[in-house]
Amino acid sequence: MVFWGALIVFVALQAIVRLTPSDPARWHVDPFAAADPAPGGVKRLVTAPLQPEEALARLSAVAQTEPRTRHVAGSVEEGRLTYRTRSFFWGFPDYTTLAARPHEGGAELAILGRLRFGKADFGVNARRAEAWIEAAGF
Repeated sequence: MVFWGALIVFVALQAIVRLTPSDPARWHVDPFAAADPAPGGVKRLVTAPLQPEEALARLSAVAQTEPRTRHVAGSVEEGRLTYRTRSFFWGFPDYTTLAARPHEGGAELAILGRLRFGKADFGVNARRAEAWIEAAGF
């Protein structure tokens, strides 16, 4: 009986996490203007000796290779892109918004990672941001 109860709770939680609708407008915000994210989130600013579109395209290419990651909104031409990455087992969604703007000698990039559910991610968003920055060569 306990097994079936636990299974029902597990399936219900999975349904909530995976099927709850997501409003792209809520997540596709300007990371330069956004306040520091809540605990579990990350906001990183980096510079690159590239034009903003080229730097953002490079970072976006890295994001698109990330497992369980889907494009949610935006484009390189817009100067901002938002991606949703789900955790492997539970499928918890994290949202990462990338943006670029002109900066002295190249581009300034912003990476804003946020949790959809919960208050802690055990450093996952920060590690993802650092990995994307490193993979893009910044």
